[in-house]
Amino acid sequence: MSRNFQVSLTRDFMPAAGEPDVGLDLLRAEACVEYQLFRSMPPEVAPQQIADFDALLLGGQRLTREMLNGQDMRLSVLARLGVGYDRVDVAALTDNEILLTITPDGIRRPMATAIVTLILALTHEVAAKDRLFRATGWARRLEIEGRGVVGRTVGSVGVGNIGKELFRLLQPFGMVHLAADPFTTPESVAGLQVELTDLETLMRKSDFVCVNCPLMPETQGLIGEREIGWMKPTAYLINTARGPIVDQKALTLALQEKRIRGAGLDVFTREPMDDDDPLLKLDNVILTPHSLGVTDQCLRGTGESALRSVLSVFQGEVPPYIVNREVLRRPGFQKKLEANRQQWASS
Repeated sequence: MSRNFQVSLTRDFMPAAGEPDVGLDLLRAEACVEYQLFRSMPPEVAPQQIADFDALLLGGQRLTREMLNGQDMRLSVLARLGVGYDRVDVAALTDNEILLTITPDGIRRPMATAIVTLILALTHEVAAKDRLFRATGWARRLEIEGRGVVGRTVGSVGVGNIGKELFRLLQPFGMVHLAADPFTTPESVAGLQVELTDLETLMRKSDFVCVNCPLMPETQGLIGEREIGWMKPTAYLINTARGPIVDQKALTLALQEKRIRGAGLDVFTREPMDDDDPLLKLDNVILTPHSLGVTDQCLRGTGESALRSVLSVFQGEVPPYIVNREVLRRPGFQKKLEANRQQWASS
């Protein structure tokens, strides 16, 4: 083989002009690696966009089985920026002997910081005070009273990568930490001052319910009308994970009727959100368009993590943070990996 290792990048995490700061210097340092940005950004990855590439760096675009079936798949690794992969057909990747990797090391701190941002913005009534000040000036500055966080209870639905980091960041605030996660043991949260409990107890006791679990068939609609009904009238719900984990209609009704104090939402059942969505008319919810955790450091961190996975495969090595580990046993993938090792391991 005389060709170079070809890497393609989707455009949905790109700046308006120029290249994204996602660590592309890591690719430029490799003489046998070339990369190319998608020329367009359809909702789904098109077959022709990946046909001649060895690796794909994917943001939020969908990749379906139809995009892969019938193709002579040269692609050996799809590196997803972030930790969610519900927009990717994992089984189709496995069937086509393509490795899927994610970037928990790059997303951990930015997303935990985003959750803390919503907790503080909600309790300090930042949006309401901003609206009041702009409308009425200084005279009514003490009309809206915020709420302190010291001694309050924060509950995390799911306590994996991001949930653990959230509790680390919250430790100086003197809060009570609860978590509900059937896959977590007391040993895994040792040192974080976290009490593991069931979902109902968490919903009833928490002043802040933070959704930090992945979207799976088991978690779709996990927090519905019943679960929201368990919450205190003074409690807030914060979802930065995936919209369908929470029954959005039930949450909207609870906010409209003020059965809970408020919510902070970065994700929604439908994305993009409908222009007439009733959530947009409410003043007891903070809404951000699935972007609150997107910072310069987040893009750089997740990009570098994804590119390190790509370069591991380029050198014939097995990267960390693999989703579909069964691919490693497939003869076709092993053939791709061995070809890379023979061609480029010493480059």
